[in-house]
Amino acid sequence: MSRYAAFVLFLFVGLEFQLSHGTEVQVKGADKKLCLYANLTISFSVSYELAVGKNVTIKFPLPDNVTTDGSKCENTSSTLKLNFGAGHSWAVNFTSNGKKYQADSVMFSYNLSDSTIFPNSALNDTLSVTTKPQITDVGMDTCYSCKSTDEIQADLVNMTLWNVLIQAFVINGSRSENLTICSADVPVTTAPTTTHVTNSTSTAPPPTTTPTTTPTPTPTLPTPTTGQYSIKPDDNSTACLLANFGLRIGFKKGELYQEMNLEPNRTIASGSCGANSSELVLKSKDMIIMFTFTSDTKKFSLHALNFTAVGVPFSGTNNNLSLWEAEVNSSYMCNKEQNYTITSLLSLYTFNLQVQPFGVKKGLFSTAEDCQADAESFLVPIAVGVALLVLIFIVLLAYFIGRKRNMATGYESF
Repeated sequence: MSRYAAFVLFLFVGLEFQLSHGTEVQVKGADKKLCLYANLTISFSVSYELAVGKNVTIKFPLPDNVTTDGSKCENTSSTLKLNFGAGHSWAVNFTSNGKKYQADSVMFSYNLSDSTIFPNSALNDTLSVTTKPQITDVGMDTCYSCKSTDEIQADLVNMTLWNVLIQAFVINGSRSENLTICSADVPVTTAPTTTHVTNSTSTAPPPTTTPTTTPTPTPTLPTPTTGQYSIKPDDNSTACLLANFGLRIGFKKGELYQEMNLEPNRTIASGSCGANSSELVLKSKDMIIMFTFTSDTKKFSLHALNFTAVGVPFSGTNNNLSLWEAEVNSSYMCNKEQNYTITSLLSLYTFNLQVQPFGVKKGLFSTAEDCQADAESFLVPIAVGVALLVLIFIVLLAYFIGRKRNMATGYESF
């Protein structure tokens, strides 16, 4: 029995060690010096279609034996690309402003023709998904460290990261011992409670004061300017994604609530168009916001939103939205101001909204499906008009009835 227990304990410890063991890579620049370091653990969950017409979800880890072909180090940008298996890769792009750096995007490519991972797949294509991780405001000459689990979802793929240690910009070829800890690893501290002890001979308790709280003032901003954004597959093509709107973001960090407007003339739009998933990424001096639209070939909707404030350590993500739904061959429109709660700490305000992420023809919006708020705004004048017509009809009817009676009375008198 003791041998069996020892064997089980050994197996458990060995399994735990294997699961916690990360993939470590070192990328060197043209001068043969270390320029990018990473040690992290990733597991993937991918849903794909079987040849028999059913869908299945498989899970697999990032292996130890990876290559870094395609990785690069530059002064203000760097890329970590991990290649593994039969045509699979995971890549993250970093940018720096000289004082801090952040991860702008993560791309995962997987080859469905790899039968060792995707047996009986109906497709043999290599598919890619792109999303944004929550890695921001990392100090230069420090390593980003996050032992907590971070789940990144994009379309049919779910990526789980933990025990992450990355230095995207290594200075002088030597990895830094300084760390920038992710918010999930920061322990929550509470203020100590002080107990006041009074003398037993005291006849009256000491006076107590009740702290008063001052409500946080709501910032007042002008109505944001309506911007026009489009995504093209290449320079010679017409737009495949169109979006017009004024945008305001509200978020709460600690006890402070902040709002900011998206400025179209200082915003760069990028993204991608797909058959079932399209993305629009807007980057300004104040924010980076990514909209992910999905389609079931009949209708589309906003499925996910990822927001990061530039210069402020705040980010928010919701990968389970169902907003702005419309037919695939039409656009979604909502002219009235709308307020959407993305997370408990993040709100989205839209003005003069019209989007079409699929089925764009000749670079123009298709017929729009109005939101409920716009439909209700049309019902009010229609109802008033109908009421006026009814009132006019009643007045006319009363007039003719009265005239007919007067005429009948005149005939009798004669």
